[in-house]
Amino acid sequence: MGWGGGGGCTPRPPIRQQPPERRVVTVIFLGLLLDLLAFTLLLPLLPGLLESHGRAHVSTSRGARQPHGSDLSLSGLIGSAFSVLQFLSAPLTGATSDCLGRRPMMLLSLTGVATSYAVWATSGSFAAFLASRLIGGISKGNVSLSTAIIADLSSPLARSQGMAVIGVAFSLGFTLGPMLGASLPVEMAPWFALLFAASDLLFIFCFLPETLPVEKRAPSIALGFRGAADLLSPLALLHFSAVAHGQNPPAGDRLSSLRRLGLVYFIYLFLFSGLEYTLSFLTHQRFQFSSLQQGKMFFLIGLTMATIQGAYARRIHPGGEVAAVKRALLLLVPAFLLIGWGHSLPMLGLGLLLYSFAAAVVVPCLSSVVAGYGGRRAVAPDCISPHRLARAEGHMPAPSGSGCPAQMLKAE
Repeated sequence: MGWGGGGGCTPRPPIRQQPPERRVVTVIFLGLLLDLLAFTLLLPLLPGLLESHGRAHVSTSRGARQPHGSDLSLSGLIGSAFSVLQFLSAPLTGATSDCLGRRPMMLLSLTGVATSYAVWATSGSFAAFLASRLIGGISKGNVSLSTAIIADLSSPLARSQGMAVIGVAFSLGFTLGPMLGASLPVEMAPWFALLFAASDLLFIFCFLPETLPVEKRAPSIALGFRGAADLLSPLALLHFSAVAHGQNPPAGDRLSSLRRLGLVYFIYLFLFSGLEYTLSFLTHQRFQFSSLQQGKMFFLIGLTMATIQGAYARRIHPGGEVAAVKRALLLLVPAFLLIGWGHSLPMLGLGLLLYSFAAAVVVPCLSSVVAGYGGRRAVAPDCISPHRLARAEGHMPAPSGSGCPAQMLKAE
C-alpha cells in the first residue's frame, strides 16, 4: 500500500491520463471504424444480391450470371437515394447539434443506423433491404458529425491528425468490411452489420464526451435550421453561403480559397463515387470476380490506403496539405484510364494502386484544410455537404457508363 514510517500514506505517482483531445480522436476513430465495417459488408454482396432477386437475365456459356444494365442502374439508384437522403438530413442534424451539442445528435444518428440494419436483418426481403437503405440515408449524419467533433478541437495539430485518422478509419473499414462480407452468406450479412452498429452505439454512449461548449452553441435550433437552408441549395452550397453568412466569416481571400477547395472536393468525389459504387459490377462483369475475389480486391485497396495514410498522409505538416492534394489529383487521370480501359488484371491492379494513393491523400488533406476556416460553426461539415451532393449525382451516371467514370469519357 506504500505506507511510510510515520504512519502516513506515501503519495502515489500521478496517473498519466490521456489528453482529452487525443481521447476524442481515438473514440471517433474506433466509432467510425465500427460504422464502416457495417456499411462496407454490402459492397462485394451487392451484385449477387440483385441477381438473387431476379434482376439479372444474361448468362455466360459457363452458367455464370452477369449483371444486366438494369442491375447497374438499380445499383446507382440505390446509392443515389441513400446519398440524397443523407444530403437532405445531415445539415439539419448538424444544425441541431450546433444548438444541443454533438453527443446527443451522434447517439440519435447511430440509433437510426442500427434501426436500419435491424429492419433488413429481421425481414431478409429485398424490400426490407431497400427500406433499410432509406432509413440509413436519413440517419447517416454520424460521419459529418464526426468531422464536426474533430473540427471542434482547439489545437490545429489535433485537428490535422484527427482528419487523417478519419481517413485511416475509412481505409481500414474498406479493407476489413468487404473481406468479412465476402466470407458471409447473404442472409447473415445484415446480422453482422447490426452487431457492428449496435456496438458502435454502445461504445459512443460510454466514451464520447461533449466537444461543443455551451457558450459556443447556437442560441436556437430555428436559427440553425435557417442557416442549414444554405446547405440544401446546390448553388449556395458550392459558394459556401452558410460560412459567409455565419459569425466571424473568413475574409474575402480566404472565402474564395475555401470555395475553390469545395469545388475541387465536389469534382473529385463525383468521380470517386461513380467508381466506388460500380467497381464490384465492373470486376464481376469483365473479370468474372466472385464475391470472395471482390472482397480480396477491396482488402488490398484498403490496405494500400491505410499504409499510405499511416506512413505519409498523417505526417504531412499543417500548411502542406494543398500541395499534397495537387500531386495526388494528378494520379487520378492515369488511374481512371487504366481501370476503365484495362482488360487485364495487371492494368486493373496498377489503376487501383494509383487510385488508392490519391484517395488516401485527397479527402483527409482537404478536410484538414477546411477545418481551420470559420467561426462558431465548424466549416468542415459544410464542406461535407458538397461531398454528399457529389455522391448523390455521381452514383447515377457511372452505371449508365458501363461501370466506370473513365468509360463515360470513352463513350463520349
